[in-house]
Amino acid sequence: MDTKKFVQLFGEVLAPDTARVKAATATLKLEYYTLPESLTILLQLLVSEESPSLRQLAATQARNLVPKHWKALPDEQKPQIRQHILERTLAEEQQLVRHGAARVITAIAKIDLSDGDWPDLFDTLLQAAGSQTPRHREVGTYILFTSIEALEEDMAAKIPQLLDLFGKTINDPQSAEVKINSMLALSRIAILLDTEEDQESLKTIQDLIPQMVAVLKAAIDASDEDRTTQCFEVFQTLLGCDSAVLNKHFKDLVQFMTNIAADTEADEDARTQAISFLMQCVRFRKLKMQGLRVGEQLTLKCLEIVTEMGDADADDEEVTTGRSALALIDVLSESLPPSQVVVPLLQNLGPYVNSPDPDRRKAGILALGTCVEGAPDFINTQLHEIFPLVLRLFQDPEDKVRRAALDTIMRLAEDLAEDLGKEHAKLMPALVKHLDTAMKQLAGPEDTKNMDTIKACCNAIDALVDGLESDVLQGYLSELIPRMSKLFTHPDFKIKAAAIGALGAIAASSKEAFTPYFEQVMNALSEYVKIKDSEDELDLRCTTCDAMGAMALAVGAEPFQRYVRPLMEATEEGLHLDHPKLRETSFLFWGNMAKVYKDEFKPFLEGVIKAIFESLESEESDLDVELGEEAADLVGKEVTIGGRKVKVSAFTDDELAAADEIEDLDGMEEDDDDDSDWADLQAVTAVAQEKEIAVEVVGDIVTHLTRDYIPYIEKTVEIILPMTEHSYEGVRRGAIGTLYRLYAAVWGLQPDEIQKWKPGLPLQQKPTDEVVKLGEVIATASLAVWSEEEDRATITEINRNLAATLKLTGPSLISNPQNLTSLSKTVISILNKQHTCQLDMGPLDTASSPDDLDPGVLESSEYDWLVIDTALDVIVSLSQVLGPSFAEFYKLIEKSVLRFASSSESYERSTAVGVLAECIRGMDASVTPYTSSLFKILIHRLQDEDAGVKSNAVFAIGLLIANSEDEREIGKNFNNVLAKLEPLLGEDEARTKDNAAGCVGRMISNYQDKVPLGAVLPALVSVLPLKEDWEENEAVWGCLVRLYSNGEPTILGLTPKMLPILEQVLGPPEEQLDPETREQVVQLVKFLYGKQPQLVKKYSGLMAVVNA
Repeated sequence: MDTKKFVQLFGEVLAPDTARVKAATATLKLEYYTLPESLTILLQLLVSEESPSLRQLAATQARNLVPKHWKALPDEQKPQIRQHILERTLAEEQQLVRHGAARVITAIAKIDLSDGDWPDLFDTLLQAAGSQTPRHREVGTYILFTSIEALEEDMAAKIPQLLDLFGKTINDPQSAEVKINSMLALSRIAILLDTEEDQESLKTIQDLIPQMVAVLKAAIDASDEDRTTQCFEVFQTLLGCDSAVLNKHFKDLVQFMTNIAADTEADEDARTQAISFLMQCVRFRKLKMQGLRVGEQLTLKCLEIVTEMGDADADDEEVTTGRSALALIDVLSESLPPSQVVVPLLQNLGPYVNSPDPDRRKAGILALGTCVEGAPDFINTQLHEIFPLVLRLFQDPEDKVRRAALDTIMRLAEDLAEDLGKEHAKLMPALVKHLDTAMKQLAGPEDTKNMDTIKACCNAIDALVDGLESDVLQGYLSELIPRMSKLFTHPDFKIKAAAIGALGAIAASSKEAFTPYFEQVMNALSEYVKIKDSEDELDLRCTTCDAMGAMALAVGAEPFQRYVRPLMEATEEGLHLDHPKLRETSFLFWGNMAKVYKDEFKPFLEGVIKAIFESLESEESDLDVELGEEAADLVGKEVTIGGRKVKVSAFTDDELAAADEIEDLDGMEEDDDDDSDWADLQAVTAVAQEKEIAVEVVGDIVTHLTRDYIPYIEKTVEIILPMTEHSYEGVRRGAIGTLYRLYAAVWGLQPDEIQKWKPGLPLQQKPTDEVVKLGEVIATASLAVWSEEEDRATITEINRNLAATLKLTGPSLISNPQNLTSLSKTVISILNKQHTCQLDMGPLDTASSPDDLDPGVLESSEYDWLVIDTALDVIVSLSQVLGPSFAEFYKLIEKSVLRFASSSESYERSTAVGVLAECIRGMDASVTPYTSSLFKILIHRLQDEDAGVKSNAVFAIGLLIANSEDEREIGKNFNNVLAKLEPLLGEDEARTKDNAAGCVGRMISNYQDKVPLGAVLPALVSVLPLKEDWEENEAVWGCLVRLYSNGEPTILGLTPKMLPILEQVLGPPEEQLDPETREQVVQLVKFLYGKQPQLVKKYSGLMAVVNA
């Protein structure tokens, strides 16, 4: 090898000339780096070159070449090389070079130690780390840190010695770098540590946590940004270790981080990193945080921090303390129960929203809006108080307060559209006025304030109209559509997109009422479905196609017909314009066309399926995250990783050097043991997001073109089945949902007699062989994912799909005993909050049963409750499909359901009592052994403060009295129940009154001799007809018809009151009565006509029935 030329080329890499750098790089890679001698020269440069930049470059490249060439170097040279590198590194003055050289030493050691070479290295490093010379301690501790990372197996046996060393160096009196290196090393030891087997080492690390905190505090006090970031990274690492490492000091650590976050004198970067750590605590130690009850303190601290935002917008991308505090409120409201977050926020909101300081008013309304997504149900219960406050601040004299209120309106509309929509008469005019003002005041493209307001108003209208009935929205169309249409021609692409998106939502909600505007709007938008000359144009094209799809759903097939082919062509072209979002838009548009045209969409089906399958089968080799110079601008920002927002910490110093000063000449992949915190994460790439949309659209097409889709079913299952284990949870959810939709669609192709399943196992009506096979494949795959999935949203989606599919298709999916066993175990684990998706990373979650946990931990956030709520839906479906045999399963879940029925949260009690009612209905007479325990809880709930709980309880009691054969227990409770029903029949809440009527009907039908009919029947008749829960008409009218048939005197005497009720119940809406009950009531009318024709003739509606 020409050493002189190599060195010359190597120097060229640092030249300020891109062409020279590229030429030198190419030559080095092709002609030199393939030879072992290149490593020798690089190592010589590392120990002898005068230029720090060249030494650093040599270290980086040597590190990459050691795995390739070290073994090929002559053995007699290696001792001298090892010695020189160690000596030079210990003497190195430049930190970046020291760290680069340390990585080289570690790379060599990884090879040597496995071959039994360099046996004295560890002792040498221990000696250096304990040296009297600070520089030697800095080098020794850093090499030990890198060695622990790279040589896990070799270093694990030396943990006691290492802990003894770092227990001293963490308190180094002279060098902050030694302290930081010690922290880094301790974090890696914590990763290696077997906390159950090595209790002594665990205790040592636990005892060092306060000293590590002291190092962080010193770095913050010294405003040392780099070391502060490294310390925070250490604590983030410890948070990912076995929870025993931090448990002893966890509460103090949370308080310390909270104090930093709230300290206005501290550097903003330190405060945002403290908030980031607290966010991770809530995410990964949720139950621990919940048990510590720190939610209220954190929420109120964050509320105060948000006041620092000043004029800054909440949705800017820059990471600031105020925005980080809002993000923490968001995570808290999503992860912790409302009692720990939303309740204290609302209780303390007054001084903020009523403050003379606009920054405090802004903070209050922003914090409130941030909570909506995490706790929509609770916020909804307070909407009657929240809405006037929001509307008042929307008219605040300060623009920043109005903008914050608008942001909150948008969040409320997104999550509570239907309930917020009830306030449309006040809200819509305010939004239109706000929009008009901004449009009028708009001074030009530099007027970002008014442009942002216009976009926000459009987005708020977009969300709000989703909750309006078409007849209500129709009254606003003449105001909204001209304003949105005017913005179509605005020069700003984002304003155009916001207006077009809002118009699409308006069309979707107004339905046929949109038809008069349809042609005009389509003509105005037509130019935007073909634009493609810039990224902005392609984004606008996406929004336009989405809006047109919504319009198609609104106006229907015939008016949209002439636009179908050109739009199909435009969306097909969109697949080839190298724009991921446009590909998703094309798929979504095709799904909408399938919904609108159903079988008429068949001519396009082959091409559509081909394109979607190509997407689903596309490679995702670019998923692994690489942090090089391309990612340097991400430092300090939030990115989405594996479905989570992650703040990118600063690179380690040697990575910074590699990114900022040199080029990776070898182009090699980083070694598997690289110190990247990203190693185990995968990005949610555009390809994965596209697959999520594509697989969901397959479900739409299957549902609406089932017969035409038959030729593609086998291939569909082949492609989608493996996607249930995809790394991105969105794809997993979409794949499982589509498989269930596919099964439901194919089920519907069977003969009617097979579709009409009967409850119970073994199956009384077996599906076709094809359906059995498909069901077995889908059930096996989904149940396997279901039992192990960590993502709560995916579990919720499986619960929903499984519950709905069981109701539709009966017990066939679970006819395999293994599937039923698997289902039972998973449901029970969810009810006991022991499913994988419900567990933290710590022992708090490994209690043998929920009874072992702190009561505070048993409370659920709304997001957590969704998992349980939908699992209870599965139980309801099981009770329906198993019938009386469900009693054996009920035995396993009774305690859990009764626990929720006694919850402190009304929505949990209401749901659980409703589930008990459905279980009683499904079990029929086999509910008998549980009669006593059910009466106990249900009678107690008849006096619940919540109307929904009372309503469900009275419904359940009626079913229990009708189904149970335990006459003794029924007799004991009968009069008590009857007494409690009387006030319920006088309730203002219609559903409670209806369910009470149904319960009375069942009591009379089954135990007429126990009911004082003279007193009860007039009260029953007084609440008829039923207003809301029409399902109860079966019990009520079944009872009354039977009494008339038996000539019961009291009901005969009530006939004059009954006739107008009969006319109403037989009138519109027809859905009041199911067909069987309707026929009974019709026969009753004819019976009464035969007995008292003159009375009946007074009612034209009844005479129409008689004469029919």
